[in-house]
Order: sequence, then structure tokens, then C-alpha cells
Amino acid sequence: MSEVPGLGAAEVEAWNVFVEGDNLEVLAQLPRSAYDLVYLDPPYNTGNDFAYRDDFRGADGRHAAWTAMMRPRLEAAREVMSPRAAIYVSIDDHEVAHLRLLMDEVFGEDAFLAQVVVNLNPKGRQLGAGFATSHEYLLVYARDPRSCALEASSASLVDPRDFPLTEPDGRRLRHLPLRNTNKKFNPVTSATLHYPLWGDPESGRVATGAFPGAVEVLPVFGDGSPAVWRWSPPLVEARPDDLLCKVVRGRGGDRVDIVQKDWLHEGRRKKLRTIWLAEEVGSTDTAVAELKALVGHVFESPKPTGLLRRVVETMPPDARVLDFFAGSGTTGHATALANAADGGTRQCWSVNWAEPTREGSNARLAGYATVADLTRARLRAVADTVGGGFADLPLASLVGRS
Repeated sequence: MSEVPGLGAAEVEAWNVFVEGDNLEVLAQLPRSAYDLVYLDPPYNTGNDFAYRDDFRGADGRHAAWTAMMRPRLEAAREVMSPRAAIYVSIDDHEVAHLRLLMDEVFGEDAFLAQVVVNLNPKGRQLGAGFATSHEYLLVYARDPRSCALEASSASLVDPRDFPLTEPDGRRLRHLPLRNTNKKFNPVTSATLHYPLWGDPESGRVATGAFPGAVEVLPVFGDGSPAVWRWSPPLVEARPDDLLCKVVRGRGGDRVDIVQKDWLHEGRRKKLRTIWLAEEVGSTDTAVAELKALVGHVFESPKPTGLLRRVVETMPPDARVLDFFAGSGTTGHATALANAADGGTRQCWSVNWAEPTREGSNARLAGYATVADLTRARLRAVADTVGGGFADLPLASLVGRS
């Protein structure tokens, strides 16, 4: 594991590092350009006071006060993000529009990557009037779009059942049309991809030039109108074994066509959609159960580890992760789970202020005087059950070392 500038190697070997303190004060002491992924689950603007000691004088209204709280934290986050970094921020309908504009200002409109809808409450919230809200959002931005390392795909979405064919050597695959099925791509818009290939449906061989037994094959849509190939001639010549000439059944009867052999292989990933379902990433209910198994039923609305694992796994396996609204510590938990699953060397720095737990709450009854105490307890339990170790760094140890 690489060393954080300004900190000794012994202090940063653990997968999970925790710092207690006001996140603005902590961010000021963290090394610049050191973190590859920032995930934030800030307090949503639900009408309660924010548990931060900011001076909001001059902020006209609750939207303005919330934005005034977030702006310096996002600006500080940008300073500690590496050139390859990305930032994900969870938010609900109350502030998503304001947050989108704020992040456009801080990171730039060209740094916007996605606004993901996350289905965390499949049953929908039944209390109150109006619709039964069942979703939140993730806003995703790059530190620098030109060098961002985020890969918007996931291995967990790959279903072996989508690859029903088997080669004699045991490899699984499926056949995909080599022609582009999107009619926006046609001989007018993509003229260089409308060209003849040659194929033999008996042997399956495909080439860019004629050979004995071959017939000329032009790309066409199902209705017989001209189409284009997805591959250029040089790519066809470079990968002839990944193509197959075969007879297919079309609207006008049987015809000869070219298909791509699409292989199921280790490490294969599938592109992420912008709607993440609870059945894929977990829900608030599963998150409560996860936390209860470690430290008890002590937090009202934690995020599920499945959601944070998906976020973490969009970045390289050696990414340094930062969450300075750490809450119950889900990001650190998910980082450890990801490392245990794929052998990664990710490290998560979690930051929480010593916000008092509410009198009479499950957390207070369980002996947790502050939310920071709960974060520590979970990350220690993660180290005991998942592995990777845990380091609890006092803020004073960072001062002057950034």
C-alpha cells in the first residue's frame, strides 16, 4: 500500500483509517491530491439544524444555508482529490437541483459524469401525503475528465446465463450481430463502416477479401435496408477468430450474415445503468440489518454496503477513498469487503465530527455518546470480521503534515 504524503507508513497500512473532527478542519490538514475517490452522504435538508459549527449569516433561506454548508466542503474535497479521482454525493429531492448547480460551479459542467437514481426503498415511504418516494440520487463528477480513472461498469452485473453457447474447449459465449442495430448509424452517417465482408457459412470463416467458398456479405437491417458494421476492416483483420459467418433467419427468409463471438471471461464487466435497483445494491432495510449484525440497531438510515461496493469498484483496486460525512461507516465497511473479494489494496479514510447522539435513541441506549463513537465501533468490528486493520488517528497527528 502506498504511503500518504506527510504520514508515516505504519500509520496508513490499515484498510480503514478514522479521524474524528470537524470535516472542514480535517480536510485542511489532509494531503493535497492524495485521494482517488470521494463519497459523501451529507445531511439532507429536512428542516432540522445542521450539526456543524459554520457561520451561515447572510444565507437567505434553508436552501441557501444548506448550500453555504456544502460549498466549502466540496471546494476542500476538490483540493485533496488526485487527477484521476471521482466524487459521488448522495442526495434526495430536497437539494438535488441546488447540489447539481453547486457541483457544476466547483468541479465544472464538463466534469459531470452521471446523475444516478438509487432505489433504496422499494416499498416507498408510506408516511405523509403525496407520492411514496422510493429513490434517492447519486451525483457523480470527475476531478479532471481527461484523466479520471472511473470505469462505469461492474463485474457483479455479468450473468453467465447471458452466454448460452459453449465452444469445444469449454469457453462460454454468445453471438452478437456484427452490424450496428442502431439505425442512427447507417451508410449516410457512417459511410466508412458500410463495406462488404466475405464469409463461408459452412466453415464459418470471415475475411475482408474473397476466398474459395466465400460469399459477399453486406450489412443490412432486418427489413433489408442498408446498415453498417460495428467493426472497421482493420479490426476484422486483427480478430478473425472472433467472427463467425452463419445462416440466419430474417423477415424475408434465410440469409447469410456475420456475427461476433462475445466471450464470457474472467474479469468481464458490464456497463452500469443510471438506475440502481435495491435488488442489486441493497436497501435501507438490508443496511440496517448489516449494521445490526456488527454493532446493534443503532442508526436510522445507513447506506447498504452493496451500494458503496458498487461505487468503490468503479475505481482502480488501489484507490484511496475518502468519506468525510462518514456516518455509520458504511464506506469503510464496503472498502474492506471489496478488498477481501478481489485482493485490492484500497484504503478508506473516514471522518466524523463528535455529533452527540440523540437522548433516548438506540445509539445512546447502546452506549454511543457520539456518532463518531459509532463509526469507530463499526470500523473496528469490520477489521475483526473482514480484516484489513483499523487505525484511529487523532486530528492533532495531522496538523502541520499536509
